Amino acid sequence: MMFTKVADFAAEWEQESAITVKLLEALTDEALNQRVAEGHWTLGEIAWHLVQSINYMSSMGLSFPAPQAEQPTSAAAIAAEYRAISREMLNAVMTQWDDASLLEVKEIAGGQWRNGDSLRLTITHQAHHRGQMTVLMRQAGMKEIPSIFG
Repeated sequence: MMFTKVADFAAEWEQESAITVKLLEALTDEALNQRVAEGHWTLGEIAWHLVQSINYMSSMGLSFPAPQAEQPTSAAAIAAEYRAISREMLNAVMTQWDDASLLEVKEIAGGQWRNGDSLRLTITHQAHHRGQMTVLMRQAGMKEIPSIFG
């Protein structure tokens, strides 16, 4: 369901990004090269994709600093970049948009997207990749994997 209130998005983003931070902070440098199969992303690449994908919201008209271009080689650096861009995007939503802005439509990749829909997609996208990460963390032999939803 599309967000219609900035405050509702902010509350949900704070919860969801905290879960993502917890997962990223549990990563080890040794696990970053784990992949499900040849030709698929590594755990580190998925983690870095979570960081970079938040910048998608700048195509919706929000202005905030982009993450560094190169993927860091340490799990701690990836987690730090995520914490920073997550806060920057939330601050941009809260200061640059109001509830009416969430109904505005932008053309993205040939489609029409309401800002509130893009915010929802940003959250579900994070959840999707967190699921992938937990599988790869187990395959990498990590014993301390944070609980996501129970």
